Amino acid sequence: MAPLSKAGAALTALREDLSGEVFTPQDPGYDGARTVFNAMIDRKPAVIAQCESTADVVTAVRFARDLDLKVAVRGGGHSVAGMSLNDGGLVVDLRRMHEVTVHPAARAVHIEGGATMSHLDRACQPYDLATTGGRASTTGVGGFVLGGGTGWLDRKFGLAVDNLLGVDLVTADGELLHVTAEDHPELFWGLHGGGGNFGVATSLTLRLHELPAMSIAFVLYLPERGPEVVRAFRDLIEAGPPEASGAALYVTGPPEDFVPPHLVGLLLAGALLTYAGPEEEMRELARPLLAIPHESEIVTAIPYADLQSMIDDPPGMRNYWSAEYLTGIPDEFVNAFCARAESMPVPTGTQHLVFPQGGAIASGPADYPVPYRDAPWAVHPFGIWEDEADDERCRQWVKDVRADVEPWSTGAVYLNFIGDEGGDRVVSGLGSESMRRLGELKRKYDPDNVFRFNHNIRPL
Repeated sequence: MAPLSKAGAALTALREDLSGEVFTPQDPGYDGARTVFNAMIDRKPAVIAQCESTADVVTAVRFARDLDLKVAVRGGGHSVAGMSLNDGGLVVDLRRMHEVTVHPAARAVHIEGGATMSHLDRACQPYDLATTGGRASTTGVGGFVLGGGTGWLDRKFGLAVDNLLGVDLVTADGELLHVTAEDHPELFWGLHGGGGNFGVATSLTLRLHELPAMSIAFVLYLPERGPEVVRAFRDLIEAGPPEASGAALYVTGPPEDFVPPHLVGLLLAGALLTYAGPEEEMRELARPLLAIPHESEIVTAIPYADLQSMIDDPPGMRNYWSAEYLTGIPDEFVNAFCARAESMPVPTGTQHLVFPQGGAIASGPADYPVPYRDAPWAVHPFGIWEDEADDERCRQWVKDVRADVEPWSTGAVYLNFIGDEGGDRVVSGLGSESMRRLGELKRKYDPDNVFRFNHNIRPL
């Protein structure tokens, strides 16, 4: 840490030089600036630099290096582990940098580093274009893509990272690099799953695909129907086209118009079938799900951007998530998955999900550090609750789900779905064969491990 006199002078200079706003603990608005998606996270950085340009990001990173401050990077602030914040360091806050520029003729989109999925999807919607996005509109695009990126369209269009064309990156020494397959190709490889380990992504360019129609069937059932529903969904997906995706799930009945009032607040089984195509095709595909006696259904065409915000969670909730990627979901798995739903914390926002992979995910580039690509299915216990008194039981339930499905686990994991589960899980999320290559990249571009508030790759 620098002497106080030097720190004070540097902070004054930062306030003068930055186009955006600078917050310290004494400033009005500081607490709001440090609030993130997961209400369990309560960290107090020394400085928050709300950047408005790439030049601001360069200035902020150089400020941190000059004072030997640790650095966290905030895009959407959606990391369940709270990786967008630190204690006593600098936060490079990109939220003011959210411009999205669509290039329809080139089938590409340029996205600033603070844009959320909503910014991206809404900008592309008028052109009937889309790329694989997350399953919530509030997710930050940068962290989502650089961590791999799975969503409703990945079976059709591949993982988000498979559609990455370029990144503008501010490195640990404050240098701006334009990273593509031609320029800095080894670093470009590392950004395909290596997350924020190598710098601050001030913008990304992604490939777009035609998406003239999107449709869904969302069906809710009494919980005892769960095993039948999961098997029907499994069989439908495995025999169906890559346009079909979604999840089989258990949820607490939400207070929505499509849920019968007597089921609000109770455990329900469900199936969400998403389809990258017209409603009439989706209805034919959904027939096995609709043939099972059910309590509620929504079967409709829907704009993709609206689907992306359909299951957004309210801010201020407590979150603990995890995931396991699976060799398959035979009937024995289905029984174990559904049995665990009986102890799911209810009523909360917690969700018990199993969703498909395959399609373009499995056929994508095998070289990238995304070792979960070959798994045909994944389970995602998604703990969300409001009361701090429920912390232990909700976290334990997520851990119990992982233990239940261990016999079918491939051992790989998508790191954006988990919190801090230790170094071995980071290796599981990047691949043991990729770790040395990533460690060499880290040594070259961030030898001091400045960018360590992430699923960290240590310099080799």
